[in-house]
Amino acid sequence: MSANTDRFDSAVARYFEAWNASEPEELAKSVAAAWTVDGSYTDPLADVSGHEQITAVIAAAHEQFPGFAFRPAGPVDGHHDTARFSWELVSESGGTPSGGGSAPVAGFDVITLDADGRIRSVLGFLDRVPAGA
Repeated sequence: MSANTDRFDSAVARYFEAWNASEPEELAKSVAAAWTVDGSYTDPLADVSGHEQITAVIAAAHEQFPGFAFRPAGPVDGHHDTARFSWELVSESGGTPSGGGSAPVAGFDVITLDADGRIRSVLGFLDRVPAGA
């Protein structure tokens, strides 16, 4: 079980590296490290595949929420080639756009990995999204 736990934790760490990469070159490298070439990302707001489209979705999130970062909101749980985890979007300076204490966006994702531990697919669910997002 420990080998799978490490595999899932490593894949999720690379996933967050990609979502938190701020420079275009760093973002492209992080997406390539995390996803398979034909990997996909699907949530209520996006349905894309391939490194270029995934990179574009992440870049758009950075444009919509400048100064914010994605962080895990609990442990990673998984079995076989599938893992799930919760996350939240938080201000890198410690606040939120409204000045409140909660993250403006939160959700959970289910990922499927290939034999090498790279992401084949992400199914994202949004638990909290600000009005107008």
